[in-house]
Amino acid sequence: MASNDRVRVRGVTIHRPIIYGNTAWVLTPKEREALPSPDHTHRWTVAVRSAASAPDSNEVGGADDLSYFIKRVTFKLHDTYPNPTRNVDKPPFEVSETGWGEFDITIRITFVQESGEKAITFYHHLKLHPWTTPESGEPEIPTLENALKAGPVHSWQYDEIVFNDPFQSFLNILTAHPPTPLPKVKRRPVPYHIANMASLEASKGGTPEFTQEMEKEEAERLDKALKQIVEDTHKWRNKLIEKENESNKYKKELEAALQSKLK
Repeated sequence: MASNDRVRVRGVTIHRPIIYGNTAWVLTPKEREALPSPDHTHRWTVAVRSAASAPDSNEVGGADDLSYFIKRVTFKLHDTYPNPTRNVDKPPFEVSETGWGEFDITIRITFVQESGEKAITFYHHLKLHPWTTPESGEPEIPTLENALKAGPVHSWQYDEIVFNDPFQSFLNILTAHPPTPLPKVKRRPVPYHIANMASLEASKGGTPEFTQEMEKEEAERLDKALKQIVEDTHKWRNKLIEKENESNKYKKELEAALQSKLK
């Protein structure tokens, strides 16, 4: 390896879009009987994948092999599972299990040696039951018949892993593997996100897919939320100033009254 390969390229920022999350399927009574633990109600897969989906795939994301920059993904499951810390050292970076309850999963991504980067950690709440909103009036846990009709439950989060000032050798690896671009417009249902209740209906009807349009909409929602925060901060600052002025006024009046009594 040339010596300049271990020199960081200052001023360069490069990112890779990923998704992490899970898909869950409700088990039929016959499938449950065949399990070592017949009280398990669902089969699920938790994974880290590329954001873009492969054509005609029934999976969310996963068009690209991420092993050129990811060395290992560690999934920390609930302690009731045998060997709850699962290390996955080659794609697909996923773990499949069965169970009956939802819980938080810690996902730790370790990068290839050439990167010189520290591992990063994400947290995902395993989702087994269909998404609902308070306004829908639907039960949080549907009947078996309704769950089977609804199909798989998807819970996925988009993120971008950003590398600042990468080593030249790692930058060469990244540029040699450009990510598959997300489709510009919606071709399938879109992944539901609790921050955007309106996406619930748009998420139904098949395997969801992330799009560039979703990125734009999310950026617009974040921009709107930021503006609201600024407005609220300004409003409460003005109220605080008003109350401070009012307090100072009462303080001066009290001091004047005390001085008057002392005379």
